[in-house]
Amino acid sequence: MGRSSVVCACVLSNVLAIVPAHAQRDFSNVQIKATHVRGAVHMLQGAGGNIGVSVGEDGILIVDDQFAPLADRIRKALREIDQGKVRLVLNTHWHQDHTGGNVEFGTEAAVVAHENVRKRLATPQRVRGEEVGPSPSKALPIITFDESLTIHFNGEEIRMFHLPHGHTDGDSAVFFAKSNVVHMGDLFFAGKFPFVDLDSGGDVEGYTKNVETILKMIPADAMVIPGHGPLSTVEDLKAFHGMLVETTGVVRKAIAAGKSIEEIKAAGLPKKWDSWGDWFIKTDAWLECIHRSLTRPPEPSRE
Repeated sequence: MGRSSVVCACVLSNVLAIVPAHAQRDFSNVQIKATHVRGAVHMLQGAGGNIGVSVGEDGILIVDDQFAPLADRIRKALREIDQGKVRLVLNTHWHQDHTGGNVEFGTEAAVVAHENVRKRLATPQRVRGEEVGPSPSKALPIITFDESLTIHFNGEEIRMFHLPHGHTDGDSAVFFAKSNVVHMGDLFFAGKFPFVDLDSGGDVEGYTKNVETILKMIPADAMVIPGHGPLSTVEDLKAFHGMLVETTGVVRKAIAAGKSIEEIKAAGLPKKWDSWGDWFIKTDAWLECIHRSLTRPPEPSRE
């Protein structure tokens, strides 16, 4: 992808994000960086998932909102882009590094998400073996949808569509049609092995299928905002999809040959994927995730 060092720096700055909500964090040194993407769309980076921003005559719409302690810094960054009010918050999934700011922004804007996001935010959850308590009512989405939703805002159609059983069971991608920008949420970790939350309805094969679905939907010249990492292109997303296909294929073949997870980890992956594991989802963790996803019993209720 020609940007591995940049990807590493940007993604590693967000490693603290994907941990349980009650864990202690120091946000004192976090700075919010704004990047104009295209048209009415901007991107904010800080600690946690990347924030998409639409500005214009209707006000401000944001996609995800990181953590509550960063809300004032996010507001300041937004004011430097546009003086409008935040009217809508779209959540791409339920994880706290994307929804923690709901408790702040939900008092001034309508929060929108897939129905499974509200269900998970409203009830106790577990992430990577740790308990995450329910969010307060003011942080819950007040508008939910099943398959898709179209919002007419700032002179363009903003299409939000559900992609089942990928990173979680409540993932949505957001496409800004006129600006030609897609926000992937955590269906895209730029240049890195992804965190797939198998305990929240995630699935590695479903994740791969969902990325393929988006690639078929968006124009070849679209700009892509990943959940974590730098602003990307469709070619970057294709490279990510290629990694998913190839690495999953390696594990699938090994399972068919009767290899244990210990043998699979010992064999590793081709060297070209080494840099993709230089953050908190290391190569062994990614192999374990693929193996668990491929070998766990099917869930009868899954659609």
